[in-house]
Amino acid sequence: MRFFGNIEAKTDSKGRVFLPAVFRRVLGSAGEVSLVMRKDIHETCLVLYPESVWNEYLDRLNAKINKWNAEQRRVFRKFVSDVEIVTLDMNGRFLIPKRYLKMANIGQSIQFKGMDDTIEIWGQQEEEKAQMSSEEFSQSMEKLMGTTNSVFDEW
Repeated sequence: MRFFGNIEAKTDSKGRVFLPAVFRRVLGSAGEVSLVMRKDIHETCLVLYPESVWNEYLDRLNAKINKWNAEQRRVFRKFVSDVEIVTLDMNGRFLIPKRYLKMANIGQSIQFKGMDDTIEIWGQQEEEKAQMSSEEFSQSMEKLMGTTNSVFDEW
């Protein structure tokens, strides 16, 4: 299951929003019914995990932690306790609770970003701050992929 794209949307006065149809189709074709929402670990945005993807992340994290290590238990607790189960209504809407809107500095205008196996939800101001310039992006891709013998050379 892969999510791609950048889609603008608006929340209503209660914090409800329509999940973009392109993302609903991906979920439906994979047989996913619910999502898990949490604030991103590094960025000021929210992340929607399809339930199966969330379970994979959770299994990987659980396999890495030592349950007898207090710090690792706190990390695990923080990761799993700051979540909200999201179920779409018949119209494809879901509620973003007020505490999540506040955590991610989300107002009425939002951006959904497909991020491979997850979906990010950004408030307009935070999304603008997080963007790379075209030049930064180009330099970072060159650094990441190299200029010779890259993966793209094999395609």
